[in-house]
Amino acid sequence: MDPMTLIMLGLVAVLIFFMFRNSKKRQAQMAEMQNNMQPGAEVMLQSGIFGTILAVDDEENRVTVQSGTSTLVVHRNAIGQVVTPADAPVVDDEPGALAPDDDPEFGERFTSAEEKPAAADELAAEATDAAVDVDGAATSEKSEDKNSDKE
Repeated sequence: MDPMTLIMLGLVAVLIFFMFRNSKKRQAQMAEMQNNMQPGAEVMLQSGIFGTILAVDDEENRVTVQSGTSTLVVHRNAIGQVVTPADAPVVDDEPGALAPDDDPEFGERFTSAEEKPAAADELAAEATDAAVDVDGAATSEKSEDKNSDKE
């Protein structure tokens, strides 16, 4: 046989192998998603609507999904993905973590909540001093300009 024919047959065999492999992976993912479709699971429909499963009817392949105040009855295949399975543990945030509105001011550094007010007062005092210096410099420049025009 020609070496080029052997290479072509080898590539076709590799292509067929990967096609079957990907097909089995997709089937396994779909089976896992179907198993996770239980009441209480948070899902996203293929249209992009997020909701929570209220009931699953296996006989008619229907799923009742609640999204906000609306209740939708959709086909099982309309569910694009299970965002949070029904039996997933609820993750609580750290109790001592800073909230987004507790961010330090620009240039301010602190390690605990007790140090924040003192640092903020110091920054406010520095800002007031800087404003006085800028205003004082601006008024003195204006007076010098007036004197230079009179000369």
